[in-house]
Amino acid sequence: MTRPGTDDGPSGFGLGLRTPHMDHVRRHLPAVDFFEVISENFMDCEGGRRRALDAIAERYPIVLHGVSLSIGSTDPLDFDYLARLRDLAESVKARLVSDHVCWTGVMGHNTHDLLPLPFTEAALAHVAERVRIVQEYLGRSLVLENPSTYVGFSASDMTEQEFMARLVEDTGCGLLLDVNNVYVSAFNHDFDPMDYLDALPLDRVEQIHLAGHTDYGTHIIDTHDGPVTDAVWDLYRHVIERADGIPTLLEWDDKLPAFPVLEAELDKARRFAAGRNRVPVGSDADG
Repeated sequence: MTRPGTDDGPSGFGLGLRTPHMDHVRRHLPAVDFFEVISENFMDCEGGRRRALDAIAERYPIVLHGVSLSIGSTDPLDFDYLARLRDLAESVKARLVSDHVCWTGVMGHNTHDLLPLPFTEAALAHVAERVRIVQEYLGRSLVLENPSTYVGFSASDMTEQEFMARLVEDTGCGLLLDVNNVYVSAFNHDFDPMDYLDALPLDRVEQIHLAGHTDYGTHIIDTHDGPVTDAVWDLYRHVIERADGIPTLLEWDDKLPAFPVLEAELDKARRFAAGRNRVPVGSDADG
């Protein structure tokens, strides 16, 4: 199974690198295969934090994950943003550059949120054209993530998974499969997450994200503030049984614990990939 960019892309099991943990990583050099940073946090960053990233990039592969590309917006593409993103990617020798299938603002206003798209032929053509432009400008394949969503559009005439699959086919971009987001959106919109996963071209998935969420009973929010739930681990198992070897990354952004807690959570993913977690995560066999 060949995925776009895998010759140069990350491999193994990585962690989202957050500022409070950078000193720990530099001092202890933990057994993590790669780190992912939020692109916008370092695009205009100078001083100690940027020097810390550069030092870590000398030791570990780095991937960039953006939240402001706004690939689905009707605003013109921001080439100043793209230039800064390209410079950062070149500076840290980024193995992968990703963002989300969403829009983040309109008329120059950034909402700082990942807003959903209507899944229509017109929206697909619009996004695909912008993806092709961005890939040509960056000189690399763009990797796009399925976001968690909380509302939808009555105008949609296809599913999100069909939209994602066709976007990949039309543009040659890669997929970042956020398994937690699939679970969150499936609960919020009442669809079967297994059907979603089975409809995706997993051979085009360049990275998997795992994260925690908060269940409010009537809806779920993608909060990234706790461990991965058993239900999400079950979906992850389903994915890797169909397409083993996809690089996996753990995100944890709020209520950030000590670094060893993240390492322990990432070790669960390693055990799943090694076939040692074939029972429910919460059982005694999980440890």
